[in-house]
Amino acid sequence: MHNDGLMTTEFRGLKLFNKGKVRDIYEADRYLLIVATDRISAFDVIMPNPIPGKGKILTKMSAFWFRKMQDIVENHLVSTDPQDFPQECEPFKEKLKDRSMLVKKAKPLPVECVVRGYLSGSGWQDYLQSNSISGIKLPAGLQESTKLAEPLFTPSTKAPAGEHDMVITRKKMADIIGSERTETIIEISIAVYSRAAKIAEEAGIIIADTKMEFGMIEERLILIDELLTPDSSRFWPMEDYEAGRPQKSFDKQFLRDYLLSIEWHKKPPAPELPAEIIEKTREKYEEALNRFVA
Repeated sequence: MHNDGLMTTEFRGLKLFNKGKVRDIYEADRYLLIVATDRISAFDVIMPNPIPGKGKILTKMSAFWFRKMQDIVENHLVSTDPQDFPQECEPFKEKLKDRSMLVKKAKPLPVECVVRGYLSGSGWQDYLQSNSISGIKLPAGLQESTKLAEPLFTPSTKAPAGEHDMVITRKKMADIIGSERTETIIEISIAVYSRAAKIAEEAGIIIADTKMEFGMIEERLILIDELLTPDSSRFWPMEDYEAGRPQKSFDKQFLRDYLLSIEWHKKPPAPELPAEIIEKTREKYEEALNRFVA
């Protein structure tokens, strides 16, 4: 059992730019340095225990997918090798190894871009109430985990830490960032999802849905943050898939299910996680990585 997870970072001499639920972001020269810790959140609350090695898995996976998609859309990744980082990162090379990305500085757009290929999670809840997701009407009588006729783009707002993202319509997204940019993002997001779904199929994985973030460098639209990791996507083992019920998954759904089973009220403080839940969660993340990147 890996019990030495990294919960937080402190690099004296580097300027802290932002702390997310999982990532600590520093300024380094004219770039940003994104360090993936082993923190894990569920229901927008950070758990008190790390999932050892998780940050390394997320970093490796994002780098894998950014490379696979670079002919569809530019991304912010410069390097994952600390040898390439600015001089001021030198003292922290060991800590940064395998869990950090040097990235271009972009201005993030205030929307989350979700593509759904299957009816699950909040999309399924939405459908049960209104036969639609994000204002997009769907046929009546669909089952949970059904494959949708085509991938759906369902945006949400990007909420501050501790608050929930709110599902919005495409029209609302166009009001926020402009209709031309919205159209471009929808097209790119669906292209990225469709290519990823094909690659995943060969690895025996269904990508039920995934969340992307975009930013601007001057007038250029680029992919930022992470891409197609178990934190930002639902990965299901194909061999176990069956519509009409929830699926086994290689992501934090396992952790969410545990938290629901103990009837935690989804508000801080989060409960201590048992060793076996930590280990099982780590194994699921690791299996997803190995199926894709092995």
